[in-house]
Amino acid sequence: MDVIVERCAGLDVHRDNVVATVRVPGQGRRQWDQQTQTFKSTLAGLAALAGWLAGAGVTRVGMEATGVYWKTVFQALEDRFECWLLNAHHMRNVPGRKTDVKDSEWICQLVAHGLVRPSFVPPVEIRRLRDLTRLRAAQTNERTRTIQRLEKVLQDAGIKLSSVASTTYSKSARAMLEALLTGVSDPEQLAELSKGKMRAKIPELREALQGRFRVEHHGVMVAQLLAHIDTLDVALQNLSERIELVLAPHAEIVELLATIPGVQAKAAQVLIAECGLDMSVFPTVGHFASWAGACPGHHQSAGHRRSGRTRPGPAWLTSQLTECARAAVRTKDTYLAAHYAQLRGRRGEQKAIGAIRHDLLVAYFHIVRDHVPYRDLGPDWQRKRYSVEHRARRLQRQLEALGYAVTLEQTEPAEQTA
Repeated sequence: MDVIVERCAGLDVHRDNVVATVRVPGQGRRQWDQQTQTFKSTLAGLAALAGWLAGAGVTRVGMEATGVYWKTVFQALEDRFECWLLNAHHMRNVPGRKTDVKDSEWICQLVAHGLVRPSFVPPVEIRRLRDLTRLRAAQTNERTRTIQRLEKVLQDAGIKLSSVASTTYSKSARAMLEALLTGVSDPEQLAELSKGKMRAKIPELREALQGRFRVEHHGVMVAQLLAHIDTLDVALQNLSERIELVLAPHAEIVELLATIPGVQAKAAQVLIAECGLDMSVFPTVGHFASWAGACPGHHQSAGHRRSGRTRPGPAWLTSQLTECARAAVRTKDTYLAAHYAQLRGRRGEQKAIGAIRHDLLVAYFHIVRDHVPYRDLGPDWQRKRYSVEHRARRLQRQLEALGYAVTLEQTEPAEQTA
């Protein structure tokens, strides 16, 4: 088998140590010289690892994406070597040969022969932004769970506030809960604390707020949950301000991405953090969609094409794209809404949402690469696509590509065909 990289290394990364195997051209009768050493995963140990690799003249280092432990190793080596982050599913070895040393040797051989492809690792700036957006998403989910726990406490106390109000936690609900903590239990007094549109539901609120709320029991839990919500609100505000500060040099891109139906400023920030801003790493938009797991796979054997199910993409990116897609399909007179409606009837909701995710990725690719706003194709895109004029232009381009000069002149009105 041909050797693509003469001097390479394979790293088996763990929490406390890193097993490294170096493969270099041998001397004398030995065609290849292979050495394996173990280093600690501390900064001092990684500095010793970098020195050992540099002494061997290593040009490419491959490592398996192991939890979060690969990040420290990758950051310590990426400035001096070409580092490849490898997918664990692409490196299956022969069963029964599973040790740390064998794993590092196997990774080294795969890199040397070019049998693996590196995973996409964005630059440091985007990776730091990704940490912030993911933490904000995690804390947002924690805030939602805390509100759900608050609802359980109120249900246990017999208070049916969520049966009247559209949300469990709002300004009106917060005022009622604080009044309950001070000992106010009269439903009429509690209902009068409602604000805005909630005041139209005061009669229903009086009945829903008749409960068995005990300050010495329910009040302890409600007070802690409200304090936790306040803490999360402050943390989310600080994170949002920090994210906006980091993306200040790219404010124009954020505004352009916000022109996509269903994509708001926060969603645009998450998409930038997950996909990056350098689209040159993807040869085409198809490669970009394939990396994101938004296109069918290939599974063909014996001349038969089997299930080409979509492979799993980045979980954080898929979650955000799904949220944006569900918002986009509810817009009025847009291509995305029309495309969803056209697919949902014959392919089902899940496949239709998957197609909208693909549309959003295509739009993201061209907006970031070309710095242009989103251009909507319109709800009548399908009729235009199969119109006589469109087909005539397509045939004209095909003839011109063959070297013919074509001038179109319509002699009589053509009948519209499906």
